[in-house]
Amino acid sequence: MSYDKKRQEYLNQYPAIADLAKKAKRRIPAVAWEYLESGTGDEDLIQKNRTALQSITFTPRFCRGILNPKIETTLFGRAYAAPFGIAPVGLTGLMWPKIEQYLAETAARCQIPYTLSTVATDTPEAVGPKVGEMGWFQLYPPREKEFRQSLLQRARESGFHTLVVTADVPMPSRRERTKRAGLRMPPSLTPQMLWQGITHPAWTLATLRNGLPRLKTVEKYATHTNMKFISNMVGNRLGGTLSWEYCQMLKEEWDGPVILKGILHPDDALQAVAIGLDGIVVSNHGARQFNGAIPAIDALPAIVEAVGGKTSILFDSGVRSGLDIMRALYLGADFVLLGRAFIYGVAALGHFGGDHVIEILMDDLKNNMVQVGIENLGDLQMI
Repeated sequence: MSYDKKRQEYLNQYPAIADLAKKAKRRIPAVAWEYLESGTGDEDLIQKNRTALQSITFTPRFCRGILNPKIETTLFGRAYAAPFGIAPVGLTGLMWPKIEQYLAETAARCQIPYTLSTVATDTPEAVGPKVGEMGWFQLYPPREKEFRQSLLQRARESGFHTLVVTADVPMPSRRERTKRAGLRMPPSLTPQMLWQGITHPAWTLATLRNGLPRLKTVEKYATHTNMKFISNMVGNRLGGTLSWEYCQMLKEEWDGPVILKGILHPDDALQAVAIGLDGIVVSNHGARQFNGAIPAIDALPAIVEAVGGKTSILFDSGVRSGLDIMRALYLGADFVLLGRAFIYGVAALGHFGGDHVIEILMDDLKNNMVQVGIENLGDLQMI
């Protein structure tokens, strides 16, 4: 079947992100699904993110004639086909094998950025050539200088041009649902896991072809090849020491834009501006890190006001539609990132599932722009 016919088939059967999520849930094992969907604590913040976004409404204006929405945007001097990109997600290959390469190819075809996580299951060297000019690299800050500089060099030499530094993981969170589902690194061949493999044959066959998920980017820095040892090494050597001085060092070491991800307080945003960072991501880590945090969209307006256009402001957490993207842009974000939606797409539809997610989001964004009576993203501030 041709690519265009596949796109039409997808559009007919799966016209919304929610449809993809339902199909993805049937196709991937429970342990992977619970890891993807889980928050922390009693997971109250997941729904708060959604409720806060849904509370933002618009008053449409009519009789504007024919409107042809334009959603192309420029960020850090680069042109993108839409004001959104693919957020970093760790352990991506657990949800679907080779998903990093699939999404990298999607990003290159559709001209939106793809952010590879430090703790993804594929390497910058494998993903970089596929993502082309659309590659961003997310860094969980290593504690040792040599470790940090090696990671940055590998990402840069693989073609990644924008660095996303995660600030909001001072230590691993308690994800009770993930633990109850039986997730272990390395995955254990328990009766529960064997049954999940038997009942999800497409995932199992793809995993057998690709091998069990491994933290391939960071495993080269371990002294042993044992996966449990590597997982412990990640916990001991990544994160927990990020400071403003560290952020400033990264700005000096990285030849390109540096974005700080996980900002919720206006004073932190102002400090990022003061040390010369190129952007911030207003985010509560998709409700996966601190259950007592403010919904990210509620934090956005005060940060926009404090920053006053002195740096680029990106947004994530709870975004599931083109309307949600429009809501974040309306409140002052320059760009939006989504993670889970793209995982749903590939887990549900395979190689080109990410393309379909982009098509849904672009169409939904344009449709809602017409519904409120605007043609350009900049006009959102005038409604």
